[in-house]
Amino acid sequence: MKSWVIGNWKLNPASLNEVQALVDDLVDGVNTQSSALEACHIMVAPSLLHLAKVDATLRSTRIKLACQDVSALSATSGAYTGDVSAEQLQDLGVQWAIIGHSERRQYFNEQNAILLKKMLNCASQGVGVILCIGESEADFEAGSTTQVLGEQLTVVADFLQQLDAVEADDYIAHKLMIAYEPVWAIGTGKVPSVEEVTTVHQFIRERLQSFNSTLAATPIIYGGSVKPDNAQDFAASEQINGVLVGGAALKADSFIDIAKAFSK
Repeated sequence: MKSWVIGNWKLNPASLNEVQALVDDLVDGVNTQSSALEACHIMVAPSLLHLAKVDATLRSTRIKLACQDVSALSATSGAYTGDVSAEQLQDLGVQWAIIGHSERRQYFNEQNAILLKKMLNCASQGVGVILCIGESEADFEAGSTTQVLGEQLTVVADFLQQLDAVEADDYIAHKLMIAYEPVWAIGTGKVPSVEEVTTVHQFIRERLQSFNSTLAATPIIYGGSVKPDNAQDFAASEQINGVLVGGAALKADSFIDIAKAFSK
């Protein structure tokens, strides 16, 4: 299985010029070091405003494009001011959508019912889903990590129940991945050990397989204060199929260094 290294740019950079400089540096770096990155899928998720700009540069490259969110209200079009649909994303060239990020859960109170609608909308348009799950620091300290993650993962079982069997098998085989991001590690510099993440990923994989055996091959990636100096440690675990990178993705050199670690 190829690793996945995904850069979530969040609400960054602030200007189009900075966006273009970042994506140009990224393309140059990937092209220059292509042989060292062959075993790795590379993807970036710019802010919605910058998707078209980034897509125009990436279309002739191997770098994939994701959106940081998608509408739960419509898969196509409608009177939903401020939303963007899966059909609109697919038409632009966006291949994946990040769903359920802890910041969306925290600031917009997104729960499984909303996430299910987003997943179904993406599936109807052939857009892949990167489903984020993760526990708070209080949950972690209380030893409730697997309980919280188990509840968050039930949306996958609900999702499969609403797709026909053939459609479900094809979609989950190619267009679904799980990103485990402990909320207490995102942007804080607090990093769980590789052993801790490996154990959690094993739990996630077992839970997914209980829903459908095809999910045994679902990529499970890690996110939370990932940097070049710890990427190689995470890459050494067979249970960690890649990373979702925040701050370190805003500099092409550091992002490519992380990708190189997961290509070895």
